[in-house]
Amino acid sequence: MLQTWQDLAIIALIATLIVAVVVIAWQQKSLIQARYLANHDVTTGLPNRRAVTACLRTALRKGRATGLVMVDLDRFKSINDTYGHEHGNDVLAEVGRRLAGITAPAALAARLSGDEFVLLVDGGYDQTAAVAHAASRIIARTAVRVGGREVRVSASVGFATATLGISGRELLRAADIAMYQAKRYGRATVYGMPPSTEQPGIGRGPRYRDLRRDTGDGYPATPLPTNEEYPSHG
Repeated sequence: MLQTWQDLAIIALIATLIVAVVVIAWQQKSLIQARYLANHDVTTGLPNRRAVTACLRTALRKGRATGLVMVDLDRFKSINDTYGHEHGNDVLAEVGRRLAGITAPAALAARLSGDEFVLLVDGGYDQTAAVAHAASRIIARTAVRVGGREVRVSASVGFATATLGISGRELLRAADIAMYQAKRYGRATVYGMPPSTEQPGIGRGPRYRDLRRDTGDGYPATPLPTNEEYPSHG
């Protein structure tokens, strides 16, 4: 009888240990998944705003030459309205795959929100311009299949490079302004902030999307023709 109770106690202990191991494994898996979801976009699988902000902060803190390319899909709302949000998500996922395929000096492709993407660049103005044009080309190069149809997609692309003392938020703002300037020139346009105009504090003004009209208060930039030759990274 004593031996039977001892056997049962051992079995119960083993069962308890197995349950504990399973629970710990599940908790670890859940933690890893939570960390992944906290830093990645569900629709595209790309890093999200939080992730790119952290990478940008690290790059600027180390003093590396850094550029930022902002990408906004042209007339994406009409794709959603025509084909539905599910197919719109398919377009976003395909664009994300194309942008993620751009190689060095592009260091990171991320989705910020909606139809806005960003590319973090290891390099200065010329390298960032090359990545910006590569992004424009690779998005428009071939049609995206949506709901059984071939749909042409293009993007307005703006870019800016870091200057001494600029913060990550200010660099994001500068690239955002450049992108909205690109929209003023029409679809599939690339627009760059000249390095001489990217001064610390530029991010304290309103974004171009928040302006009801051109106030003429600055944010000068130089439009770059979309057919200008840059090395392909796609």
